[in-house]
Amino acid sequence: MKKPELIDFDQEPIRVLHFTWIAFFVTFYVWFNMAPLATTMLANMDWLTREHLAVLAICNVALTIPARIVVGALIDKYGPRIVFSILMIAMSVPAFFFAFGNTFTQLLISRLVLGSIGAGFVIGIRMVAQWFPKKTIGRAEGFYAGWGNFGSAWAAMTLPWVGITFFGETLGLGSDGWRYALAFNGLVSLGYGIAYPFLVRDLPGGEKFKGTPKADPMTVTSWGDLVQYLVWSFPLVGAMMILTWRLSNVVISGEPVISGMALYVVYGVLTLLYVGHVVRTLQVNLPVLRAGVPEEDKYHWGSVAALNSTYFANFGAELAVVSMLPMFFERVFSQLQSAEGNYIMTATLAGIIAASFAFVNLVARPLGGLLSDTMKNRKRTMLMYMGGIALGFLGMASIGKYGAVIDGEQMIVPMFDGVWWLVVSVGLTILCSMFVQGAEGATFAVIPMIKKDMTGQIAGMAGAYGNVGAVVYLVIYSLVDAKTFFFVIAGGAALSFLYCAFALEEPKDAFGEELI
Repeated sequence: MKKPELIDFDQEPIRVLHFTWIAFFVTFYVWFNMAPLATTMLANMDWLTREHLAVLAICNVALTIPARIVVGALIDKYGPRIVFSILMIAMSVPAFFFAFGNTFTQLLISRLVLGSIGAGFVIGIRMVAQWFPKKTIGRAEGFYAGWGNFGSAWAAMTLPWVGITFFGETLGLGSDGWRYALAFNGLVSLGYGIAYPFLVRDLPGGEKFKGTPKADPMTVTSWGDLVQYLVWSFPLVGAMMILTWRLSNVVISGEPVISGMALYVVYGVLTLLYVGHVVRTLQVNLPVLRAGVPEEDKYHWGSVAALNSTYFANFGAELAVVSMLPMFFERVFSQLQSAEGNYIMTATLAGIIAASFAFVNLVARPLGGLLSDTMKNRKRTMLMYMGGIALGFLGMASIGKYGAVIDGEQMIVPMFDGVWWLVVSVGLTILCSMFVQGAEGATFAVIPMIKKDMTGQIAGMAGAYGNVGAVVYLVIYSLVDAKTFFFVIAGGAALSFLYCAFALEEPKDAFGEELI
């Protein structure tokens, strides 16, 4: 009997796929290591406050946006194998510093730097694209992303036990057990970073990776594309400004984290970075455009913009929803009682329900890639998913209705009474999640086909837009009630649907036998 292809390790592409999703898994396992141990940290460091943790949570995503852009360019220059290895090894250092930090400054700086490990995702997109033919690239990228993304859930599921039970109780390290759990987390990154380049090759057949001459901004192929590129680059800096503004509203010991002159210095630096990007982009592209771009070298930049919008609307929404979903269910169904009169909704149950939104990643994201491969029209698949997301979030908005206003806060109560509505609401959540994460798989089924030698940069920009979406949506969530929030993210998906309908171009020969 022939082995199922996914576990046929005699095939080198299959081995590369598995070793690479594990690398992505490790980066997310490290990136999301703080939240599961946050309450333990609060209990064991008497100077640490919830305000400190809020700042650290913001820092955890701050540098991910520029890191994905930079790493995307480095992949195209040096190849994914060496860049993935260096990232995992380098990020083990701030992981160790965070584990044993004893001051807020140490935690802040190490967490800020450690956020760069979130760029690991885009590296594997290029690696997988180099090993699979066009006709199966969707399912390969979907499997890579779906299983690698599970690293965040694995951190949440295991780190409290590793820190409290294993290191704290079994090994007798007591209240410092959480520190050794985080250090173990960094050790995993260091170890796999050392091993990864010995486990995979960049290209099939022993070919040597030939990268771009410089890690420069994208090269575009028309004057209109140049304008689009510069316009779409600004939100990447704008999101950093929003994060800075958010930090300026966090008060610790009576003082904002960033205030006065420091706030405007950061704004100024970010503005200069964008101006520098514009100048360098013009330096790179103007000579090329003036000389004229050969027809065979042209690509459709509108597709890059369209996929930026899809990842903003799907992965950005996923990160935001996962952050608010436990509290949403706990508060909306707080008065729901069983037949015996016991309150049903607990923090634990709300957490399990929220986890279901992320857990379906294991199936939903590979399914999105598979459907993109099998429906024989990748644009139509993308549109189907984005429309499904819009309808899914409208469904989640219908879970609750507006109740009374208490102490100036708009309360959301169940749309219908009874346990049956809780069951229906969980079903709506999982169905919506299937569309959200399937759309992520469909997005990266198209990206490798736009321009082969720029796959890293295109994946990096789209990946960064996922984080931009999370920043924008979380800020909006802090300003509106949960029902309105679901309407907003449904609207975001609908706008992306419309943009893709006009701007996304079906890749040429998207189902061929040859490698990309």
